[in-house]
Amino acid sequence: MIAERLRRGAEEMGIDLPAEAPERFERYYALLCEGNARMNLTTVLEPEEAVDRHFLDSLAPVSLGLLPPGARVVDVGTGAGFPGLPLLIARPDLRLTLVDALNKRLEFLRGVLAELGLQAEIVHLRAEDFGRLPERREAYDVAVARALAALPPLMEYLLPCVRRGGIALCWKGPGVEEEAAAARRALFLLGGKARQPLPYGVPGRDWQHNLLVVDKERPTPKAYPRKAGTPTRDPL
Repeated sequence: MIAERLRRGAEEMGIDLPAEAPERFERYYALLCEGNARMNLTTVLEPEEAVDRHFLDSLAPVSLGLLPPGARVVDVGTGAGFPGLPLLIARPDLRLTLVDALNKRLEFLRGVLAELGLQAEIVHLRAEDFGRLPERREAYDVAVARALAALPPLMEYLLPCVRRGGIALCWKGPGVEEEAAAARRALFLLGGKARQPLPYGVPGRDWQHNLLVVDKERPTPKAYPRKAGTPTRDPL
């Protein structure tokens, strides 16, 4: 049921999945259910809701053609693996890094990757600490985050990691334009410029979801990201 709903939904979204992807998503769902009995991974486990909200929603950048072939992608604050792992299942050519501050979630994701026969780099760090590492700065074609933070702190997490000419992708709801306006100063300071939000649909749902694409136009000053906790406590 998971595989078939996923297959149909992806087709309606214009996504050409690899042949093995629906079964990988089905196994991922089963592992989520098992893992959730041991730790808090997600509150959404009803099968249809999980497929739509966790998997198909995560695939919006594939539907919108925003990921170049072989792109180096970082998922900051990945949690249970969204959106990074669904993106990797749909696009195994991506060079994916999964970052999270909670090691037990990353141990869960290591097990998922092994079960699915996929490869990704896993990094146990807070977003602010990750973005200050010299080898991570300006190193990624695409940085993604879903349901992580309001836009000003989120930009401070993502943009330091994105190379000039790359993009940050943020999943947002119907208030995205107001949120983008409130983040104008943060975007300017961090070297980014937001495009017009891109509405997208999940088949059979009336959710008002948008993908905000932020272009990295200039290098991020070395002062950012600030020390852990500051971006949320004192947003730019």
